[in-house]
Formats: sequence, C-alpha cells, structure tokens
Amino acid sequence: MSETREPAVWHGTTIMMVRKGGKVVIAGDGQVSLGQTVIKHTARKVRPLAKGEVIAGFAGATADAFTLFERLEAKLEQYPGQLMRACVELAKDWRTDRYLRRLEAMMLVADKNVSLVLTGTGDVLEPEGGVMGIGSGGNYALAAGRALVDSDHDAETIARKAMAVAAEICVYTNESVTVESLDTAE
Repeated sequence: MSETREPAVWHGTTIMMVRKGGKVVIAGDGQVSLGQTVIKHTARKVRPLAKGEVIAGFAGATADAFTLFERLEAKLEQYPGQLMRACVELAKDWRTDRYLRRLEAMMLVADKNVSLVLTGTGDVLEPEGGVMGIGSGGNYALAAGRALVDSDHDAETIARKAMAVAAEICVYTNESVTVESLDTAE
C-alpha cells in the first residue's frame, strides 16, 4: 500500500497587539517553518505602513501576507487617516475577489485610534481589552497578555513577556521578536 504524503506546509507564527498607557504595540516572532523544519529565524512579520501612521503584523503564508500588506497600503492611500474604512474595504475585496479569497493569512493592524483584526472570512474586529493575538501561538500570547494587562507594565513590556510565553509553548514561535509601536490618542 503506497503512502500518500501531504505537501509541506509553511507553518505559523505569533503576532501580538497591546494597547495601553498611551501606546499601541504590535510584536511578532521571526520563525518561518516548512513542515517540521525551521527555514528562517529572523523574518520580519511586523512593519509600519502609511508613512508610519499604521503598524501591522501578519500570520499565515508569507506571499499572501505581502499581498495583503500591499492591498492595505493601497486602501490607506485611498482613505488616508481612516484605518477602519480602509480595512473594511480590504475585507470586502478579500471576500469577493477570486484571487484574494485563496489567501491564507490574518493581520493585526493599528493606528493611534483603533486596533483591528482582519481575517480572510471578511471579519474586521476590534479586540476587547486592548489585547489580541493571532497565529499558531496567538492564543498563548493572548492569554499571557490578558493576564498582564492590568499590571504596572507598559504595552511593550506586556507584549514582549506574552511573546516569550508563546515561544516557550508553541513550536512554531521563536524568541526573535520584532516590535513596532505608535503613540495613541489616549
């Protein structure tokens, strides 16, 4: 009997967002895995957009994420200073465009006023409590972040501690963390 093998799949990441104390932070690990092999340790999955007015992080297939970054950047140019509107318009395209529907990625995005989760199912969600995590280690980071958000730690410290917890638990998450932050309207 022959054994059928599934193609190797690019696996996971962890992206974490914390909004607290006049800052919003998005942190992401740097590991890229193909099946059971780590391909890269220092990938940059978090970056500024819209001339530094927006920060974003992605979880999912890398090429798909870059496509989404480009599409979001175009929407932000079309709707400057309107992150929510740009994200809703991107989500509409994502749901209706035949090419975009096949993309396998999620994004966390934030500006000085709003934090959002974008999914391929057309969801544009504002996280409760100022904390969100996505990706293979997202739930671990989210749980740790929620546990820490009421502490005296600032947003970046909470994000870094939460990412460290995720890296200890999730095999698709490492300790090479990229952090981007913005001052908020608080």
